Amino acid sequence: MLAGGGQESPVRRRPSAEAPAARRRRLVHLTRPWLLLAPALAVLAGLLLYPIFQVGKISLQDWEVKFGGGVGEFTGFDHYTELLSSELLWKTVMPNTVFFAAACVGLTVLLGTLVALLLNRLGTTWRAICSVSILAAWAMPAVTGTYVWIWLFQPEEGMFSQLAGALGLIDPATTNWFTERLPFYAIATLNVVHHGFPFVAITVFAGLLTIPRELYEAGMIDGANAWQRFWKITVPTIRPVFLVVTILSTIWDFKVFTQIFVMPGGSGSNEEVYNLGVYSYIQAFGQDDYGAGSAAAVLLTLLLLLITVVYIRTLFRQGEEDL
Repeated sequence: MLAGGGQESPVRRRPSAEAPAARRRRLVHLTRPWLLLAPALAVLAGLLLYPIFQVGKISLQDWEVKFGGGVGEFTGFDHYTELLSSELLWKTVMPNTVFFAAACVGLTVLLGTLVALLLNRLGTTWRAICSVSILAAWAMPAVTGTYVWIWLFQPEEGMFSQLAGALGLIDPATTNWFTERLPFYAIATLNVVHHGFPFVAITVFAGLLTIPRELYEAGMIDGANAWQRFWKITVPTIRPVFLVVTILSTIWDFKVFTQIFVMPGGSGSNEEVYNLGVYSYIQAFGQDDYGAGSAAAVLLTLLLLLITVVYIRTLFRQGEEDL
């Protein structure tokens, strides 16, 4: 009681006594996940952040490799100035990178969605057979898959060369699919889409399994055809799935390297088929200009970082909408 004696009531002392304990519990609740993640984050920082820092540092230098290490002379942003003013970069490298990635992403998501719809209509046995078959394409290493496509389009003896020659479309003896930009990137697109669509197919198929059948039944009762049911029911319901596979495919297809570099002419002899990843490699290791190659690598990293930020913001926005 506080009647005249000036003593505090026990009821009033209890909140102040419990406040520090509540703050400690809240602090533990907030920091515990980061403490658990700290070892993995430390490893990732060592494996990713340090190399990125080194590449960024070399991009500001004229780096000369010597026995036992290297010596760099600071040049500031000269390499970036030369890179951004390069005619080859803006007329060849960036169009190849952007248009190629856009085509690959669009075709990968389209084909993967069609396969997912097919899997959703198949019975259990055929669904298992088809799933294992398409996952084999996904499990195939990029180098192995690229050499298969090279063999298929090999001049004169390749299956597609012989087929096109039999149809009178080309002369197999004089046609080389890998010397010009358009056929080169058409083959590379087939390669990347073939390797990437299984991920989209399985992911979208998993999303299709979460859609209640009652929604489709209600749509059929209302007279909606298959196309309308897809756009009015399927797409809005699993929109987060489509966002995830689209943005991840964009990140992967922007940094394609193996499928371009391994193909004939893609390793440096034909500038018309460079993308940003190959351009960076050729500058650094083909021409021994490690500063320019590092600057191109930083530019590619910034593009991927921008895409990643969009991806994360989209996921957070979608999560807020779901709440």
